[in-house]
Amino acid sequence: MKGKPLIILTGPTAVGKTKLSISLAKAVGGEIISADSMQVYRQMDIGSAKVKPEEMEGVVHHLIDVLDPGEEFHVVRFQQMAKEAMEGIYRRGHIPIVTGGTGFYIQALVRDIDFSQAEDPSAEKGLLRKRLEEIALHQGEEALYKMLLEVDPESAKSIHPNNRKRVIRALEYYWLTGSPISRHNEEQKQKTSPYQFVCFVLIRDRAVLYDRINRRVDQMIEEGLVEEVKRLAAMGYTRDMVSMQGLGYKEILDWLNGEGTLPEAIYKIKRDTRHFAKRQITWFKREQDTEWVSMDSFESEEAILKHLLNCCRERGIWKDAEQECEKIPEGNTEKELEL
Repeated sequence: MKGKPLIILTGPTAVGKTKLSISLAKAVGGEIISADSMQVYRQMDIGSAKVKPEEMEGVVHHLIDVLDPGEEFHVVRFQQMAKEAMEGIYRRGHIPIVTGGTGFYIQALVRDIDFSQAEDPSAEKGLLRKRLEEIALHQGEEALYKMLLEVDPESAKSIHPNNRKRVIRALEYYWLTGSPISRHNEEQKQKTSPYQFVCFVLIRDRAVLYDRINRRVDQMIEEGLVEEVKRLAAMGYTRDMVSMQGLGYKEILDWLNGEGTLPEAIYKIKRDTRHFAKRQITWFKREQDTEWVSMDSFESEEAILKHLLNCCRERGIWKDAEQECEKIPEGNTEKELEL
């Protein structure tokens, strides 16, 4: 028996997911679920490149502006919130379209990964997390990463040394269960998805993608990223919070705290965002059951959209896709895709 339909639209940051996801949702009668670790936060609009209400074109979006920056957001919470949103979408007879670049979140949802062991709420785990955070504070994140290399080298390969949250989560899992989380994740990846899904990975030529990233950062500065970070800092949000460790926020916050100059902070944002995009692409290459879509090989947004709809029809996700292709308005070119 086939599962319920699900469309995934992912890819590296700045590739052009937002505009295309809205066009796709309008074509298939879908609602969008954000798989972004930053757009979930209120007050964090510019640095997260959050879609604006007027850009949504009437399409319902979920998991945007639902948490305060002081709240923790992680893969387990995303999975729970996304499932709740999907239940409502299915009740309304619509198709959920999960859009964003956080590959682990998407994998957890599509494969219905079980995190029950990793999320042991016991006092033991609380003490362990506090101890690991103290190590990061006094000895640095490099010390934590070396610990992970010793007990779970496979996880260390896929986690950036500065990603304190994920390093701590992997160490917690190992010490609470006696087994590396990489083994658990690999076992969970082999599970059959409960959904009838298609996963589109959007990609562009690297030089084009990097140029889009650089231009988007410049646009963020022009729109007031510095003022946004100043306002968040004035509200009491600090560097050690998960939300303030996002790209763009931590660099500006460091500058506000006296580290370097503003041009240096902007340079770091561009550099680190390019590195992040590269890691995203590496993640997606390891995933199975993906449809890679080279946006540079299409002449227009209309052509890209037709391709996506044809794939949905072939996968049996949307029966009317072939007829609806004829209804797509002309005139939208690839150049009009938003950063």
